[in-house]
Amino acid sequence: MSNLQALEKAPKGQWVQTERKAHEAWAKLIRKSPLAAQIMHVLTARVDTHNAVVISQKNLARLVEGSERGVRDALKLLTTDNWLEIRQIGGRGTVNAHIINDRVAWSGKRDGIRYSLFSAAVILSDDEQPDADHLDNQEPLRRLPSAFAGEQQLPSGDGLPPVSQPFFDGLEPDLPTKLEEK
Repeated sequence: MSNLQALEKAPKGQWVQTERKAHEAWAKLIRKSPLAAQIMHVLTARVDTHNAVVISQKNLARLVEGSERGVRDALKLLTTDNWLEIRQIGGRGTVNAHIINDRVAWSGKRDGIRYSLFSAAVILSDDEQPDADHLDNQEPLRRLPSAFAGEQQLPSGDGLPPVSQPFFDGLEPDLPTKLEEK
């Protein structure tokens, strides 16, 4: 399954809320611009609690099976008619944060919705990555150790020298160690 096919499947159990008046306006938007209405549905289906989605115009065009020019025109209409706000990411303006008007649709608590300007779901495809041919051959990221409830840290090894100064004589830390059984 390609990344785009996986993206097209909506996650189960997530809800998006809408205003009744928004449905009436959405019906009028369908008549005015079917592509704009489709884009609103596609973006709304992908928001999380932040009410924003970061996606390129190229990938948005793929998702709605339209042209990039058509998507640009539809996005212009959606911003003019206050369906969403667009915040540019980067210099060219082809990747943007699309912030859905919280009077139309929202996910999560309604009281903190304006923080959507600062966080979003980000949608990228392989071909938008400069290192796309290396994506499956990358070294795994370093994992941070976790301590779960009831677990304790057991220091081992020499460790790193102190950041600011050596230990004072007689005040060295007395940490428990794990002894090997013989």
